[in-house]
Amino acid sequence: MSVQTVNGAVNSTPKWKQRDKWWAAVFLSPQVIGMTLFTLIPFAFSFYLAFFEWNGFGEMKFVGFDNFMNQINDPLFLRAVLNTLIIAAVTVPIGLFIAILIAVMVNQIKHKAVYMVMLFAPVVTSSVAVALIWQQLLRGDGWLSTTIGSVFGIDPPQWLQDPKLALIAVCAVTIWASLGLNIVIFQAGLQNISPSLMEAAQLDGASRVRSFFSITLPMLSPTIFFQAVIAFISSLQAFDLIFVLVKDAGPENATRTIVYQIYDLGFKKGQLGLSSAAAICLLLLSVVITVAQFGLEKKLVHYDN
Repeated sequence: MSVQTVNGAVNSTPKWKQRDKWWAAVFLSPQVIGMTLFTLIPFAFSFYLAFFEWNGFGEMKFVGFDNFMNQINDPLFLRAVLNTLIIAAVTVPIGLFIAILIAVMVNQIKHKAVYMVMLFAPVVTSSVAVALIWQQLLRGDGWLSTTIGSVFGIDPPQWLQDPKLALIAVCAVTIWASLGLNIVIFQAGLQNISPSLMEAAQLDGASRVRSFFSITLPMLSPTIFFQAVIAFISSLQAFDLIFVLVKDAGPENATRTIVYQIYDLGFKKGQLGLSSAAAICLLLLSVVITVAQFGLEKKLVHYDN
């Protein structure tokens, strides 16, 4: 240990600690610089821009809260908020529940690695490729539509052209695309459940269904809560898959989401102030839903101490 004097005071910090601090700064600097340039500065500028009228060129005109009031009174924005909430409310609970069931079934298979790879494949596949494949499957003259039409004796459903069916199709594809990640997360959570609990339940005569609802779900609740928070935030930001699957917000704006509203205003119409205001509204909506979820945590989540 070296003892150094700094401004008359004794500095007893070892040289290796000082050297490690410099190396830590070196390795952290790319992440810090990247986050500052591509996250913090754009966020601050977007928040600033929400109070101005600007098309990307020329002088910026301060308008105060007019952009926010414009969006609140805009039927398209309200439709986008409603569609976004419907997608989140449908895809998250149904997607998580199906993923839990599949994870429980896969957990009982000996060679489950192969199944996990197949189930996880859609997650690492480009969302554009997924959307294009499903776009062909959901065509009015495709196999799925014609089969449904012949079985039920109706006209083949136009999944992506019918305003009443487009949002249903989007929810179904979104659930399918997110299953792999949810299954992997729940599979990891199932490993933390002690087998002795399931054995004790079987000795007491509990059925598999009773064990699932009385043991598996409560013990898996921390993992479910974590994934529910992440899934809700992701569903509120849904854009690329829907954008490719259903063009131009779908028939009669049936699949218009908040992120599409932001894209439409900012990149297609050049109204950057309104676009930034819509982005801030999306942020506030995400915060409100996340806070509400954490408010329910103590009532719904069981932590095994």
